[in-house]
Amino acid sequence: MILEMKVPSPGESITEVEIAEWLVSDGDYVEKDQAIAEVDSDKATLELPAEASGTITLKAEEGDAVAVGEVVCLIDTSAEAPKSSATSSDEAPKQEPKKEEVKAAPVEAKTYATGTPSPAAKKILDEKGIDASTVSGTGRDGRITKDDAVNAIPSMGTPTGGNRGSSRSKMSMLRRKVAERLVEAKNTTAMLTTFNEVDMSPIFDLRKQYKEDFKAKHGVSLGFMSFFTLAVVRALKLYPAVNSMIDGKEMITYDFVDISIAVSGPKGLMVPVIRNAENLSFRGVESEVKRLALRARDGQITVDEMTGGTFTISNGGVFGSMLSTPIINPPQSGILGMHNIVERPVAIDGKVEIRPVMFVALSYDHRIIDGRESVGFLVAVKEALENPIELLMDNNPKKALEL
Repeated sequence: MILEMKVPSPGESITEVEIAEWLVSDGDYVEKDQAIAEVDSDKATLELPAEASGTITLKAEEGDAVAVGEVVCLIDTSAEAPKSSATSSDEAPKQEPKKEEVKAAPVEAKTYATGTPSPAAKKILDEKGIDASTVSGTGRDGRITKDDAVNAIPSMGTPTGGNRGSSRSKMSMLRRKVAERLVEAKNTTAMLTTFNEVDMSPIFDLRKQYKEDFKAKHGVSLGFMSFFTLAVVRALKLYPAVNSMIDGKEMITYDFVDISIAVSGPKGLMVPVIRNAENLSFRGVESEVKRLALRARDGQITVDEMTGGTFTISNGGVFGSMLSTPIINPPQSGILGMHNIVERPVAIDGKVEIRPVMFVALSYDHRIIDGRESVGFLVAVKEALENPIELLMDNNPKKALEL
């Protein structure tokens, strides 16, 4: 029986996928549920498992765009699994081929002909930095003389001889979709960015005091993302316009907070979503961040886990970024950019002190978010991060951290 394997639908809005890599060859015998290919959609890379055991016939090439529901391979389920062939014990020993005498190639005698410089000429050319192959010799048999070297003029053009190769490769469907969305965001939104700075000392102090107990009890680290996520949740409640998006001529404002977090995966940037972040504690956020980051890293993230989101947090600081203008993740209207933390001199009560400072950026769609909301939102994030015990922990760190 010949089974036609068709491309399953990875998600509601996806109409086609791209064959990223075949994991088997044409004519191979495959087992049921064996991964036979990796396919790229515009949201994730997924594995395609065999629907039955049998001999496979490939019907698409790597790099082909295949519509959902289209046949990508055939599986002959009547084929039997190949038997491993054992080497017979009485097999005749292999005879070594007879050694043939190898005649040495004649060695050409060295001469000063055909552009070889004399010792004096070579010294002059080396001092000038001139390659002897670029000089025409006037001596016997084309030998480069001392006069030839003295009269040689160094090239005034660009130095040559370095590697000038290039390569061309097809962008994955995921990378192409990311590129399209970034251009779309730049071209279809009135995007502006506002900046502020955060004194991270209070968070440093809390992490230093509680991180060991937190990890021992919950099995996850107490990182910065939980503080930022909960600070964003608080700020979105104060400024709901930032938790909105445009749909035609209408503005949709959400009463829940789904935070998209930008993470780097093996196939490029991925943006999984923390659902209902307003209901999560510090432990809940850290556990979910770890779970999504591991699934993205291992290529196991699903389309559903990256669909939706009402606001995005991007952490360029892990790569050393000091300041940036993050691009909105459409159709969302705002994105918060985190950056690296650097010790900087700041004025505290009229005195200069060294504090760990992070620059933060909010890019927003000015069509529905005014300056008051955007600046107020970022100030609210700053206030919560600089006073987390009062504004994020209700003056009870141990209870907030579930210790």
